[in-house]
Amino acid sequence: MITNAPIIPNPIVTHGTNDIRALKPPIEIPNGWLWFWAALGVIAVAIIAWLAWKYSRKQAEQVSVIPVIPPHERARLKLQEALALIDQPRPFCILVSDTIRLYLEERFNFHAPERTTEEFLHELKASDLLLPDQKQSLGEFLSVCDMVKFARYEPGPPELQTLHESAVRLIDETEPQPAPLETAAPATLQA
Repeated sequence: MITNAPIIPNPIVTHGTNDIRALKPPIEIPNGWLWFWAALGVIAVAIIAWLAWKYSRKQAEQVSVIPVIPPHERARLKLQEALALIDQPRPFCILVSDTIRLYLEERFNFHAPERTTEEFLHELKASDLLLPDQKQSLGEFLSVCDMVKFARYEPGPPELQTLHESAVRLIDETEPQPAPLETAAPATLQA
């Protein structure tokens, strides 16, 4: 009997070759030496990192510490350099004046380099950091320097030497005094 009924595939029945898969490649089993070399590599990297860290710390400790030169010593050095310019009044006065202004700023926290001489002297009069004769001497010093810098006044070497000595004297008078060292009382030994 032949019927025209449609054929319904049975889900349980599978067709011949559809369920066969290709063979998997063989699994590689690592040998013990591979683990040994990997562990040795990790240890070597750790040792190199530790040595690099230790070397960098050693270098950081050996960084030379630049000693801080106190303002009065720096000013004295600059004034010594200014003596080489004593034959040139304008550069000499600029260097000596700037040195004193910078010294006063560093020593007393005056903002001298940024102000005009009049502004600076006005602030100086209101303070008690300098003695009255030091204030007067500084005012005369700065006015002579300003005359040379701005009014084309050309003093001779003796007057420039006097300016230099005035600057050195101001530094000597305002230099901080070293703190007295405390001496420990001698210990008495009792028998």
